[in-house]
Amino acid sequence: MYSEVRVRLKEKEMPKMKTNRAAAKRFRRSAKGGFKRASSHMRHILTKKSTKRKRHLRAPQQIAKCDEPSVKRMLPYL
Repeated sequence: MYSEVRVRLKEKEMPKMKTNRAAAKRFRRSAKGGFKRASSHMRHILTKKSTKRKRHLRAPQQIAKCDEPSVKRMLPYL
């Protein structure tokens, strides 16, 4: 009997939204509420890049304003 009640209640609930797992690994929330990301060009062929360039690429970047709606859609609970 208890399981029947639980099933009926579950039918009325909205389904959970799914998080895009690829986006969850790439983006984090910043303290001000935006999204931060890692810089590209740091995986290979690092010998020809200057130390200054590599140092600046280590810092996290803010995602572009135009990309925020799509990232928010992919990460509904972040």
